[in-house]
Amino acid sequence: MLIKTKLIVLHSLRFGEADLIVRCFTEGKGSLSFLLKGVLKSKKGKLKSSLFQPLHIIDAVIQYKEGRKLSYFREAKIDFPYKSIPTNIFKSSIALFLAELIGICIQEEEQNPSLYRFLEEQFIALDQSEQFANFHLKFMVDFTKYLGFLPHKGDDQQAYFNLEEGQFQATETNNYCLQNENTKLLQQLLQENKETTQQLNLNQNRRQEFIQMMLLYYQLHLSSFRKPKSLEVLNQLF
Repeated sequence: MLIKTKLIVLHSLRFGEADLIVRCFTEGKGSLSFLLKGVLKSKKGKLKSSLFQPLHIIDAVIQYKEGRKLSYFREAKIDFPYKSIPTNIFKSSIALFLAELIGICIQEEEQNPSLYRFLEEQFIALDQSEQFANFHLKFMVDFTKYLGFLPHKGDDQQAYFNLEEGQFQATETNNYCLQNENTKLLQQLLQENKETTQQLNLNQNRRQEFIQMMLLYYQLHLSSFRKPKSLEVLNQLF
């Protein structure tokens, strides 16, 4: 069956001498993997390996069969050409981290148009943003909405955040209840929009500590979750 769909590239892996396996999140079919035969050696083919960089937004026609592990591209072209992500080492490090995070969290082959729209809007915003040092922090919070465990907002009387329950509360009830600068920042990020988030004055330590808390939060709510390997590079820059 041929399907026309937009998709976001998450990861590319060399397979053999000339083939490429590409993992994507598609608008029409959710998470899919594709086999591109000979793409690393062929100079005459329509598909180039450079097309399948992390977070590239692609308009494609795919050959899909339910139950088959690998699908195939019939046609593919860039839908939104990034201007700054490929050339800005800071933005590209955020892009690699977020692409890996998404790939870890989304395993199912299931259509989710609202999640696709969220991801596309986020990455276009990253490419166009002049201030982006806190971008990945806000993303990690907002992404939980689509994964099913968005933290419930608290009030001034609820200072503890229960990572296990995903809610703010007034008292400490288990070992996963935290009350510190990270939980205060979480409350801010739940209320702020993308623009005001970038105005928060955070140093490198604050960002890294917040990420560690959020990774633990993800781990508590996703059984197969693992820490992204690209975090090490991100921590060197932010």
